[in-house]
Amino acid sequence: MTRRPVPTCVIGSSDTAPIVTGGHDPDRYAEMGSFTKVITATVLQQLARQGALTLDDPVERWLDVPPGTGITLRHLAEHTSGLPRLPPGITRRDPYRTFTDERLHELLAGLDRLVTVPAGEHEEYSNLGYAVLGAVLTAATGQAYDDLVALHVLAPLGLERDAMSSRPPKHTRLLPTGMLGRTAKPWTMTGAILPAGGLWASPRTLSRVLTGLVLDRSLGEPALGWQRTGPLPVIWHNGATGTASVFAGAVPDGRWTVVHRLSGTPDVTDRAGLDYLRTARPR
Repeated sequence: MTRRPVPTCVIGSSDTAPIVTGGHDPDRYAEMGSFTKVITATVLQQLARQGALTLDDPVERWLDVPPGTGITLRHLAEHTSGLPRLPPGITRRDPYRTFTDERLHELLAGLDRLVTVPAGEHEEYSNLGYAVLGAVLTAATGQAYDDLVALHVLAPLGLERDAMSSRPPKHTRLLPTGMLGRTAKPWTMTGAILPAGGLWASPRTLSRVLTGLVLDRSLGEPALGWQRTGPLPVIWHNGATGTASVFAGAVPDGRWTVVHRLSGTPDVTDRAGLDYLRTARPR
């Protein structure tokens, strides 16, 4: 039996149009996964620049958590909070379905018991940390997460408020289909996990966000949420859910790419993105 190609979209500085295979669509909403963290960190940076909060605010300034953890907003954004990668109690299938806002507030009451190492001493990538950071941003402003994204990221980049969404209409979403033509069901990412991985956007929108934030520096220096890797050096972030994976990265000389695949195998997607950057032409 011939294996069907994974629907893939590649957009980058070496090409004048998206490279699309397997039925992908660069203009439909696709799962961003953890690339959402870049957006959350950018909102944080913008709010700090406006004086609504500071990066070194302790978490207890904004949330009802036990005092004395030493965790600041900077720690949350840089993955040095000492919190574990995942919230307790998630499951393998649709893992974040029960991680509601109510569940997060329950965990916040015992935040000191979740810390594995003192804040600032060790870097550990943490979805839980970004869920807490998202709760801080909404508490500090009194605004919903989607509204913060629209106001502090999309509008300054010249994008419409619905360019990114936590709940895109079903008929606009791009998801893989099985052998019988049934559309795969995405993970539930609309609860407390949203600021860590729940946004949707088209690959074309992601490319505008990447170039606007990293190359054009339209909102200042790239936020703390970006990853940085040598020797190119690459400023990047990836993301993966059960049904999709994405890599978005750029090099200071102007090379950039967004790779989105309807497959939850991020290693393949990351390699494709890095390979593109190694041979790409600056824009």
